Amino acid sequence: MSATGSAHKVATAGSIALTSATGPVGHVLAKAPKGVKYGKTVADLADQVLPALTASMSLLKQQDPAEAGNFRGTVIVVIDAAAQGRPSPTLAEMARKITEALDAA
Repeated sequence: MSATGSAHKVATAGSIALTSATGPVGHVLAKAPKGVKYGKTVADLADQVLPALTASMSLLKQQDPAEAGNFRGTVIVVIDAAAQGRPSPTLAEMARKITEALDAA
């Protein structure tokens, strides 16, 4: 989402929301991923992240449905924090794609 708006504000708000996560999801999100290649474009990043969100939700629903809800809620809080209550059309579309990926599982 930081590539779709004021990168600094979006990244800061999103980071604060992510570091505020609790429970097992909070512990997982606190660890930096190793070996992740983010790509050079938003499209490259979306090609990796959106399917990973769907896969994560699917796995969590199977293993711990309550934690799946916590994970989904955390991601939605991050989206809302990044949008700062007034999403541009670009932010709104990215939020829709992320929510769609979460709900595809």
